[in-house]
Amino acid sequence: MPEFKKSYDLENRTTKFSNILIDFCKECQKNEITIPLINQLIRCGTSIGANYREANGASSKRDFQNKIFICKKEAKETLYWIELIKKAVDNEKLKQMSGELWQEAKELTLIFSKIAYSTKN
Repeated sequence: MPEFKKSYDLENRTTKFSNILIDFCKECQKNEITIPLINQLIRCGTSIGANYREANGASSKRDFQNKIFICKKEAKETLYWIELIKKAVDNEKLKQMSGELWQEAKELTLIFSKIAYSTKN
């Protein structure tokens, strides 16, 4: 089972999330239903950390805000794909893992929503 220790270092936290997400997707059964779902999940779930790193290297406040908004958007999309994969897999261990991934994605969504809001005001 993944263990998400709460970290204030978002670069580390998003990298850990991506690594656990990759491990989760490797474990999922591959069939005509799950393959497209897994592909979408990997794309959006791993882009959260990539966009956060880009935000940290932003050339302006506006660039930073844009990258943070993308982080929030990708985290929300990740929630959607996790929900669909949870429905598509038959393995109870994977269903439990998907719940833990969903919770971490939800927390990341809230964190990036707060950062996006704070930088606007």
